[in-house]
Amino acid sequence: MRLFVSVDLPDDLAEPVADLQTEFGDASGLSFTDPEQAHLTMKFLGEVDEDRLPALERELEAAVEDADVTRFTARFGGLGVFPSLDYISVIWLGVERGGEELIRLHETIEERTTAMGFEPESHDFTPHVTLARMEHAGGKDRVQELVRERDPTVGEMTVDEVRLTESTLTDEGPMYSTLESFPLE
Repeated sequence: MRLFVSVDLPDDLAEPVADLQTEFGDASGLSFTDPEQAHLTMKFLGEVDEDRLPALERELEAAVEDADVTRFTARFGGLGVFPSLDYISVIWLGVERGGEELIRLHETIEERTTAMGFEPESHDFTPHVTLARMEHAGGKDRVQELVRERDPTVGEMTVDEVRLTESTLTDEGPMYSTLESFPLE
């Protein structure tokens, strides 16, 4: 099973995310994510044997408790790229409010999952929603221009749970399904 831990955006933010993606429509070389499946990846776990699920679920529940984060409002806005504007592989929507809580949740999830033997993150955690991946640099100038000049606010949501999500790769792109939810108080 290919798994990750996520905070999923609600359905009412899918349209504003899609609207933002259309601004990049004339930039060649981009592969857009499905706005209906927009989420923040808190931790990518990769391939996981099904027999590890019960222990993983216990550790994720404990991590959410350890973070001591109650439900909060996250506001999404601003644009960025990974790894840099000179070499773009991912275009993302940032978090204008709620970032501290998301980082705290990530840190406890990271601590618990690496203690279980999952690979530690190789870079600092930046809360974000992936909008597109750049497959070739044809539209790089347009992407750079939009990232430098636009500072959109897409909307906000109440973050009240973290999810363990399965990603199934299909010809139409990844399909996500929630295996378990871990509520915030």
